[in-house]
Amino acid sequence: MTTADTSAEPDPPDLPDHGLEGADEAARHASARTARAAALAEDYVEIIADLLERDAEARPTDIARRLGVTHATAIKTIGRLKRDGLAHSKPYRGVFLTDAGHELARRVRARHQTVVAFLAALGVPADIAESDAEGIEHHVSDATLAAFERFLAEGGKAPE
Repeated sequence: MTTADTSAEPDPPDLPDHGLEGADEAARHASARTARAAALAEDYVEIIADLLERDAEARPTDIARRLGVTHATAIKTIGRLKRDGLAHSKPYRGVFLTDAGHELARRVRARHQTVVAFLAALGVPADIAESDAEGIEHHVSDATLAAFERFLAEGGKAPE
């Protein structure tokens, strides 16, 4: 019968890997967190722009209802938009977009429309394409979005 060598104890499982692989993984996770924060801001400015166009006012209550979040969550996120120079508010009037906020909303809408059109060209039903585009539009790279646009410009056909 042999006994295991117990002189070399394995690293505890909760210790971080400080090697290159661990650094790469940490960078990917940091990038994903940043992307989620950017997607949240994009959703908010898109909803605010929609409400301003439709109702000439974007109240936090309406924003919260459209996004399916609590009023407190909407207020907190609107505060971040203000801090980041994307929005401002007027007492008793609601939330408004700055020029930078309007530009971001325009870009997000364009990305959304491109993704929806691309998915529709692939045969995805309209309601599913709209739903899927809500996630994809925030995470698709500029290179991939350009490929979607080329695909659509070429009549929705794969390159030969």
